[in-house]
Amino acid sequence: MAKLKITRVGGDVSEHQVTPSVEMAFERYAKMGFHKAFRDLERQEHVFWLAWECIRRSGETVKPLDDFVDTLVRVEVLDDDPLD
Repeated sequence: MAKLKITRVGGDVSEHQVTPSVEMAFERYAKMGFHKAFRDLERQEHVFWLAWECIRRSGETVKPLDDFVDTLVRVEVLDDDPLD
C-alpha cells in the first residue's frame, strides 16, 4: 500500500494510508482499476482525489474537490514502510 504526505497552505502536514477502502472508492470514482489508472494515465488529478478522500475519511469536513485542491501545496506519494 502507498501512503500520502499532504502539505497544505498554512503549513499543515499529514500522512494518510491509502487503504483498500480508499482504493475501492477511487475505482468507483474513476470508473477503472486503481493500478491501471496510475500506471497508464498518470494524472495528478487522481493523486489529489486520493488526498481529498483520505482526509475526508479521517473525519475532517472537506470542501468540494475543486476548492480542496486550492488548499494544497503538495501531495507526495510515499512507499509504505512495513517496519513503521
